[in-house]
Amino acid sequence: MLNRLIGGVVKRELTLALRQKAEVLQPLIFIIMVVTLFPLGVSPSPELLTRIGPGVIWIAAILSILLSLERIFRDDFNDGSLEQLMLSDLPVAAVAVAKVFCHWLISIGPLLFLLPLLSLLLNLSASTTYVLAATLVLGTPVLSFLGAISVALTVGLRKSGLLLPLLLIPVFIPLLIFATSAIDSARSQLPYAPQLAIIGAMFLFTSAFAPSAIAYALKVSQH
Repeated sequence: MLNRLIGGVVKRELTLALRQKAEVLQPLIFIIMVVTLFPLGVSPSPELLTRIGPGVIWIAAILSILLSLERIFRDDFNDGSLEQLMLSDLPVAAVAVAKVFCHWLISIGPLLFLLPLLSLLLNLSASTTYVLAATLVLGTPVLSFLGAISVALTVGLRKSGLLLPLLLIPVFIPLLIFATSAIDSARSQLPYAPQLAIIGAMFLFTSAFAPSAIAYALKVSQH
């Protein structure tokens, strides 16, 4: 029964997202613009692009998630369905996981699909691209979970656009450091498993406590 309900939430979120094509395409277009314009603004040198390319993609992914974070609970809050959800018998934590998954899939899924092409543009090797993809798969859900907690806390505020980056960017910095460190190690043919293990631990820890934290934050914001 619970699986069908959560599946219904996922289907609903993806259907609503497909109806709002402009908001769905905005993060993807932003990532493509950053990755394609960055070499023109800095230098088209292959050596330089190889060194800084993974960091550029990671920063673009972070900014893309920040651009779309408010959409997780904003529409539900505006039309009153979020309040109905809080009053229903559905486990709010499970619904939060479903909504965060949909947000991650819409924001980062296209980036992962286009990653081979973006790697060619930035002159990244196959091994570097592989580690970059691994860090994105493990790390970006952490960004979505932590971002959802902040959105849940500020969903009732009318002007929370500037508040979210201020709350989240200091939290994102450690994840960015470990991700770029793993990619640098792979490029230098050094062991990168420890950095991936740390990012994986961050993912497991966040996925364990974030659903309950999101549910509690939503309850607080509704009062």
